[in-house]
Amino acid sequence: MNKFALRIFIPVLLAACFCQCHKTKFDEYYARPDSLVHPIYQQLQEKGKFKQLLAVIDKAGYAATLNAAGYWTMFAPNDSAFQQYYAANNLSIDKIDSTKARAMVQYLLVYNSFTKANIDDYQSQSGGWVVDQAFRRRTTYYTGFYNDTMQNGTVVKAIQSNRNGNGSPYVSTDNNNKYISYFTDVYFNSRGLGAADYNYFYPSSQYTGFNVMEAKVVTKDIAAENGTIHEIDKVITPLASIEEYLRSKPEYSEFKKLFDKYLATFILNADATNRYKLLSGDNQNVYVKAFNSGLAFSLNNENYLKLADNDGQQNCWTLFVPKNDALLDYEKNVLLEYYKSFDNVPTSIILDFLNAHMWQTPVWPTKFKSTMNFVGEEARFNPQTDVIDHRILSNGMFYGTGKVQESNVFSSVYSRAYLDPKFSIMTRLLNTDLKFSITNLNSKYTMFMMPDAVLRAAGYDFNTSSNLYTFTSSTGVLTSGESIRQELLRILSTSVIPGDLPDLSGSGIAEADNGEFIKWNTNQVISAGTQDASPVQIVRVDSSRTTKNGKVYYLNGLLKFTTVNIGTHIKNLGGTSTASDFNYFANFLINSSNYNATTGEITGTVAGTLYTVFVPNNNAIMQAVKDGMLPGNVATGIPNLTATTWTAADRQKVDNFVLYHILAKKTLVPNGKESGAFESMLKNAAGEVVPITVISQAGSMQITDANGRKANVIVASSNNLSNRTVIHLIDNYLKYTN
Repeated sequence: MNKFALRIFIPVLLAACFCQCHKTKFDEYYARPDSLVHPIYQQLQEKGKFKQLLAVIDKAGYAATLNAAGYWTMFAPNDSAFQQYYAANNLSIDKIDSTKARAMVQYLLVYNSFTKANIDDYQSQSGGWVVDQAFRRRTTYYTGFYNDTMQNGTVVKAIQSNRNGNGSPYVSTDNNNKYISYFTDVYFNSRGLGAADYNYFYPSSQYTGFNVMEAKVVTKDIAAENGTIHEIDKVITPLASIEEYLRSKPEYSEFKKLFDKYLATFILNADATNRYKLLSGDNQNVYVKAFNSGLAFSLNNENYLKLADNDGQQNCWTLFVPKNDALLDYEKNVLLEYYKSFDNVPTSIILDFLNAHMWQTPVWPTKFKSTMNFVGEEARFNPQTDVIDHRILSNGMFYGTGKVQESNVFSSVYSRAYLDPKFSIMTRLLNTDLKFSITNLNSKYTMFMMPDAVLRAAGYDFNTSSNLYTFTSSTGVLTSGESIRQELLRILSTSVIPGDLPDLSGSGIAEADNGEFIKWNTNQVISAGTQDASPVQIVRVDSSRTTKNGKVYYLNGLLKFTTVNIGTHIKNLGGTSTASDFNYFANFLINSSNYNATTGEITGTVAGTLYTVFVPNNNAIMQAVKDGMLPGNVATGIPNLTATTWTAADRQKVDNFVLYHILAKKTLVPNGKESGAFESMLKNAAGEVVPITVISQAGSMQITDANGRKANVIVASSNNLSNRTVIHLIDNYLKYTN
């Protein structure tokens, strides 16, 4: 070797020796510690009881994944579990292809590592770990593309929606992964659940306090370098979603048809189409199957609400589904009583019916009565006798039933308008104001029906183009807007009576929902407006129907309100007839400073306010004259009704006397429903309201003034209807001052 070569060789040799020494130290420092547990795949090998699972993992092509870095939870069926599974399904590893093997492994594999101690904790994005709130975890398995049929019969390539509603039903970066459910003692205890809830779904399995679907966890918390293994005693395969399960069950086809025909939409999606082409080489268009946004959830959405990334850990959907025969019977007798088919039914009725069977929460078997559905009603099923199919699916709980959920909107007084197209205007008005009240089955109501034909004959209608209520006068003048809506709401409220009414073949009076009163006599119903009509309007009962929370009456007219002022009604009761017991009071009112002779208005009354007028009869007025409370002859009690002869003091007496006999803000009748101290329209010198005390009983009413003097309502001459007012005759006067 020449000197030049030697000079080159020696430094290179020294450098190589130095690098080799350095690498050895580097490897020694960063080498995997001998004490570190092996990855999931090796752990399964070393345990010696997962040979069958390992064979499936190998066929699925997941050996490398489970032998590499990562963070997983593996629910691992042992060999005994596979032996049972193969025997029950006439299978072996040779009969399982790579696709099925991949699905099996992916569904047993959960994102992130969870021990038994934290698997029931919810991973909140905002609040961190929330203990004892979770019973589900997202797996690595998802369904992908499939064939579905559009409403026109066309078979298309489809993909399931992964969000609710049809607005933005699909996010291309979300695979709509399926969930697996597990059940721990800690979670069950925090929810007041127990073995009965578990065994309802899995009657052949033993609840141990840590179960994964129908399997028991034999060995928990087997640590691995890339996660945690829980050994289970049964093979768990991917579950269907609610929509997939319905698709496979013809006994529920009628229920599914309501979704598919009326509330499902197939939306062409470019991202899904491109992805399908890359995976398959096929140029077919791909459609996202989405469901109406008015539904509680989309049947094929595996992601729960997705208001937070992990909200599916703590919640799922629940669907109760009636079998075909039960549904068809209910459709015939209830939903389609007035329609030929659902093609003619408003979408709202279909939505309400389906939503009554949908819960945005898990409905556990022991919690039917306390878990509210999307429309706020409990599950009205007996879990032992009404439910014929019960199972936990990938995105929720499923109950097949022998009956329908009889929702309030279809069984209350509201239903008689809602389900009948002849009452579309009334239904629209009810939805504005009264629907929530009258669909409450715990409260009784009587309702007088308002057919579209009768409303239109009276001049009222609804313009769908302008979205306004209209009124056409007898001369053809059209008015629309808020004032017409308020008129109709007043008529509607007068037609809704809280409570049960006795037989309308008799006679009586009842308070409507708006505080006004109606009367009836021998099947004729009377409102202030019908009695003031010219000629008097006769509104009779044609027929009636009974519902779960009351009775509805079909009339031949509307229970209109009056625009005549209270003073005019008092004048009409006795102002011109000396034979009337209302005569003296009516004439004092007419001549007082409180009366507007042009309009009949009593000064101080406010439009829209309720009133009760207690009119002392003629004898009581004469006593008031004798007592110096009104102008007249104190010896004989004959009142002085000539206002031109009154002194200022006389006029003040009359004004005060009239105002003290009018109850403000309340309409009362002798029905025994309301008693107490109430405001009169009179105020004393200090500006304080002078009260009146009323004791109401069924068939009688007593009034006590501020001085303790009492008067009784003369029922036979009372209950006279006025403008938001009832006028009574009493047998004594009320003394407003000492």
